Amino acid sequence: MKKRAEKAAKERPESGAGDDAAKSADDYQCSGNLERDFPELCALAGINEIPLLKLRQPTAASPSTDSGAMEESQTEISPGSPVTTWCPKACVQAELENEDSQSVKKIIISGWQVDEVMAEVLSKILPSLSHLQSLKMWQARLTDRVLLSLKITISMCSNLRTVILEGNPIPEQSYHILIGEDSMITHLSLRNNCIGEEGACLIGSALSTVHSANKNLLTLNMAFNSIGDGGAIHIAQGLRLNRSLLCLSLANNHITDAGAVCLAEVIGPFALTHEEVVERRRQLMKRDQSPSQVDVADSKSERTLSIPSSSSLEQSSKGTKSASKKKDAPKKEEKTAALQTAATAGKKEVTKKDTKVPRGQGGKSEGKDKRLPGSEQEEKNSFVQKTGEVAEALSPLLDPGIRHIDGKVIQPGNTALVSLNLAGNKLTEQSLQRFLASVVGQAEGGLLRLSLSRNCFPPDCETFLKIQEIMSLKDPLNKTSSCQVDNEQRQAA
Repeated sequence: MKKRAEKAAKERPESGAGDDAAKSADDYQCSGNLERDFPELCALAGINEIPLLKLRQPTAASPSTDSGAMEESQTEISPGSPVTTWCPKACVQAELENEDSQSVKKIIISGWQVDEVMAEVLSKILPSLSHLQSLKMWQARLTDRVLLSLKITISMCSNLRTVILEGNPIPEQSYHILIGEDSMITHLSLRNNCIGEEGACLIGSALSTVHSANKNLLTLNMAFNSIGDGGAIHIAQGLRLNRSLLCLSLANNHITDAGAVCLAEVIGPFALTHEEVVERRRQLMKRDQSPSQVDVADSKSERTLSIPSSSSLEQSSKGTKSASKKKDAPKKEEKTAALQTAATAGKKEVTKKDTKVPRGQGGKSEGKDKRLPGSEQEEKNSFVQKTGEVAEALSPLLDPGIRHIDGKVIQPGNTALVSLNLAGNKLTEQSLQRFLASVVGQAEGGLLRLSLSRNCFPPDCETFLKIQEIMSLKDPLNKTSSCQVDNEQRQAA
């Protein structure tokens, strides 16, 4: 009995140490089940008051009722939704994509602080949620270190594209780290974060510089901040060479005519700066010196199509036969055996290719088979040509519409931006005239919606009415509604 007790006493500390190691937060393996992983990780991290977790079943899609949010972003979460109901205690609200408990697509944290310990917990849980598409944090009292941790966590989430950080003023104003050149975020809302000129300068540089640009962000909501004219100028600078952003909201930001004029100039034709001209020349030289993808594809296609004819094969075979007569008989036998093995191997390869081609389009089997039909070869060349054109169009400095006028290099302007919200600022008729000129100068594409309400000009201002008239003709929603009315009138007639 004594020996058994001593043996058990020796084993207990070892087993206890093993349990502690297995139950540490770093070693915990998330299962993708938020109901199980979240409380366990919080307990392992030493959090005394674990926030409540509320799962919501999928509800019918309803239009957003948030007056400050951009109308274009359909992925934002409506505050009228049951997911955003207020809770007196710290709570994590999650909305499911379907009835499966592992199909969490939205997570909302509102009204309680997310400190560094909770950020570590989220860094373990969020990447394990394969269906997660949207993350919203409202008044979570974020710090610069927590924001950096969230940036790394968001980059590890495969499907997370919508990030809403509202009511989280950070003294360092480092929100720009969320939209770096490698960021996959497509919808970002930074409303009511006390962002000033410094923060707007960092965000403008993240949108684009002469040497880099964000290529994934589609909507950016910076309403209810304090960027002022200086911040608006920095944002306009970021829009010069950015061609991915579609919707921008700068409503209620204390912007006057000085900042609005810079925004108006960007959406119309503008002259390139000296630095931009130098970079344009560098890109042109690089494009001219290196062979394009189209030339490489054409040379490859010529090599694939240059198959020797049967007559040339017969002549070469006759030459080899005459030369081979002088050789010994054993060598002939070796050649015939080698030819037989090559023929059998060729047959096997043909049969493998025939079986592999129907399975997928492209792949290694197409690369090996050089004898492509003419139609397939033309499609391949046209596809390569299109990809080459897209690669060249990625740089606005190589825009084919660039012109040289009076010694200046004129860029056609940012026609990728389709919605601009400047409501609730301090614009007068002076900046309205510049917006009118830029909107008229946009031949194709460009703005479809320009919000200028609640500014310092009368609602019956002539320039404002002209802008409204032009926008109503360009707005696709108005076009569809007018077409529907016309169709109904024709049917009634």
